[in-house]
Amino acid sequence: MSKKALIVEDDVNIAELLKIYLQKDGFDTQNAYDGKKAVEMAAEFQPDIMLLDIMLPGMDGWQVCKEVRASGSTMPII
Repeated sequence: MSKKALIVEDDVNIAELLKIYLQKDGFDTQNAYDGKKAVEMAAEFQPDIMLLDIMLPGMDGWQVCKEVRASGSTMPII
């Protein structure tokens, strides 16, 4: 079973670069480009780790982190 990573980054180029590197290391990855979608995807995708940008449209990274933690998730968030 592969490890899962959720990449939360509004800059598509940076998100795609992170995706390439993580996939080379065996991660199944998904990208979210705004805060609201990140919270939804964290619940649906159940990642093992989240790479989280702070400055996001809609909901900033700090709020995303609070929402994810409020749901009971203990995954590492970088």
